[in-house]
Amino acid sequence: MFENYRVFKYDFAGRPLIIETGKISQLSNGSCLVRYGDTTILANATASAAPRDGIDFLPLSVDYEERLYAVGRIPGSFNRREGRPTTKAVLTSRVIDRPIRPLFPKDLRNDICISLLTLSVDHDNSPEIAAMIGASIALSISDIPWNGPIGGAFVGLVDGKPVINPTMAQREKSTLELTVAASEEKVVMIEAGAKEVSDEDMYNAIMTAFEEIRGLVKFIKDIVAEIGKPKFSYPSCEVDHDLFEGIKEFAIEDVRAAMDTDDKKVRDERMQGVYEKIYEKFDPEGENRSMVNECVYKLQKFVVRR
Repeated sequence: MFENYRVFKYDFAGRPLIIETGKISQLSNGSCLVRYGDTTILANATASAAPRDGIDFLPLSVDYEERLYAVGRIPGSFNRREGRPTTKAVLTSRVIDRPIRPLFPKDLRNDICISLLTLSVDHDNSPEIAAMIGASIALSISDIPWNGPIGGAFVGLVDGKPVINPTMAQREKSTLELTVAASEEKVVMIEAGAKEVSDEDMYNAIMTAFEEIRGLVKFIKDIVAEIGKPKFSYPSCEVDHDLFEGIKEFAIEDVRAAMDTDDKKVRDERMQGVYEKIYEKFDPEGENRSMVNECVYKLQKFVVRR
């Protein structure tokens, strides 16, 4: 019945990680069901067919959706519907957004939505980490241009030793709460809270997670090799190179002078004059204002990074 149904299994931190594809959400660009222990996440990645007009950023949204039924509870009394996202759900969406966003092409302007729905939760197996892995796999096997995959892991420090994806009992004794996201080559995101952990213990915890994630990323690459779709082509929204070089030659010294302060108000006031000079020379009719603004922003980054 489901010709494209596939199941992939991996031992992640001593527990089974099972990925199912080809049965659910087949109209999305990429989809997978992630089972980590008894935690289950449905991950979907979708993209619009055309770029959104008039923007100079990647319109990416990551939506981590908690559901009370995932822990065996049903909303009762007056309010019988799910409420707005909790603070934890919002923070989880941000933790997943941070490592995946820089890996999209800089000139991509298509709307992209990553939807992560919790179907069941086993408190010994973090749904946040399962969601991060699901987002990475859904994007990797989809036709959405993306330079992944990445993997994620939670690290605790129990009795002075790093523990990957600790159980609930281990987390209660842990002196470290560390979330690491990494590609096969390097660590790309760290978020941590700790009770006076030494630099050496923190470094060891990060590297322990990195080694575990590298194996996970290889597993994801094997999935992509078997069922991954070719990435779709898209109209590039890269800044006009000739326009940028012209603005750079014309205004770089003015931008350097304007940026040479630690007072934001002063900097903005100085830059306002620089913008007006650039508009007068390169876009007097205001027909290409968004492209000019993006070139000036790129020039500001060029100056600041040096």
